[in-house]
Amino acid sequence: MMPLKTMIMKYTNSKFTAAIIAIFCTVGFANAQEIIKDTVKTKTVTSSSKKQKVDGVIATVGDYIILDSDIDKTYLELSSQGNSIKDITRCQMLGKLLEDKLYAHQAVQDSIIVKDEEIKEKLNEQVNYMVEQLGSMDKVVQYFKKSNEDEFRNELFDIIKTNKLGAEMQRKIIEGVEITPEETRNFFKDIPTADLPVFGAEMEVAQIVVVPKISEEEKQRVITRLKEIKAEVLAGSSFKTRAVIYSDDRGSASIGGFYKINRKTQFVKEFKDVAFSLGEGEISDPFETEYGYHIIMVEKIKGQEVELRHILMMPKVSDQALKEAKEKILTIKRKIENGEITFAEAARTMSDEKETRANGGVLINPKTQDTHFELTKMDPSLYSEVSNLKDKAVTPPILDDDPRSGKKYKIITVTDRIDQHTADYARDYVKIKDLALKEKQIKAIGKWTDEKIKETYIKINGEYKDCTFTNNWLKK
Repeated sequence: MMPLKTMIMKYTNSKFTAAIIAIFCTVGFANAQEIIKDTVKTKTVTSSSKKQKVDGVIATVGDYIILDSDIDKTYLELSSQGNSIKDITRCQMLGKLLEDKLYAHQAVQDSIIVKDEEIKEKLNEQVNYMVEQLGSMDKVVQYFKKSNEDEFRNELFDIIKTNKLGAEMQRKIIEGVEITPEETRNFFKDIPTADLPVFGAEMEVAQIVVVPKISEEEKQRVITRLKEIKAEVLAGSSFKTRAVIYSDDRGSASIGGFYKINRKTQFVKEFKDVAFSLGEGEISDPFETEYGYHIIMVEKIKGQEVELRHILMMPKVSDQALKEAKEKILTIKRKIENGEITFAEAARTMSDEKETRANGGVLINPKTQDTHFELTKMDPSLYSEVSNLKDKAVTPPILDDDPRSGKKYKIITVTDRIDQHTADYARDYVKIKDLALKEKQIKAIGKWTDEKIKETYIKINGEYKDCTFTNNWLKK
């Protein structure tokens, strides 16, 4: 089985795309459940040594089955998106679906827990977004060709849960896989010169940020409102409902401000300090982080893990404060262009962005954790700001309305450019190390898959017995 390329759905919104992929580009597990319910009385053959093929069931992996229609459904959806399917055989597609089911089956065997509450919250988030995009629940049901909302929700629930099980299983397989400098060096040495990867053109960029000052009156207004909400909840009102209505945290407001965190979760220190200081059912007083003011209510404490809800309120920026921030950043820009100070020095002494300040304003690529951005993979908004910027030039002030931290002004410069080039060990060490790690992880998954195929009940029916798979699904 050749590896399937990731198919990117041609919708403009990534959240809606992800929701559709979750339904149509994975095995229809709920469909399989319905088949089981309808055929439970006729599925087993009286013979002690054989099971009769059930119409439509083409494979069984442990406790899961795959239907012929699952392949048809995936082909249809990929084709409707404009993707070429001519080079993807049914055998290749089945091989991928078999892998997905093996992960999910083994996750259950290994007692990997996926909580129904977590799945329900994810389901509600996806459904709410689909309704927002398509206009109504009836249109969502019609779009996905379901008979009613309950059928749609039940199938989506099972698919999300199965996918989550599979993802957790894969994470468990590779969680201990690490790569050493020696392994990275050997990986690079073993690549034939003609096959060395070519890395695209890249640039390094730096920015200086000026955040408008918030008045003390506005801060106090927000604090007072949060105290009022806390009092309302203590008097019997729903914290979840108030988070939906009032929270400025767009990522969690739709699910009532819910988060599940531990000490390693990537949250700002102030937030975690307050969260881990509370007991179950307690509500914090308002406290400040770089994103605004919060209150937290702890729902459950499970060992080192805390389930909580929070409300974020961001103080409003006045027009006068915005004007003053723009004037300040224009002054910084003039000093840089007049040679009074370098961009890096200005960033270290005058930028309000603490994440980049110490590094002279240089941005870190969140995907690679180094300072270079490949142009073809750069965030479109950042690319539009710097693509035509000449060396040592500084952009005009850019008003950035960050949904997490509010409005701010920034100026940007390009600090380094790298043309498209063949991989160089010294220059591209971080990328090469990442490739070496991925290869090692793939080998770990391959070894795990070989072992689990031997241990797991797997049956492939009909014409699919003639498939040639990369993995030994047929156990020949």
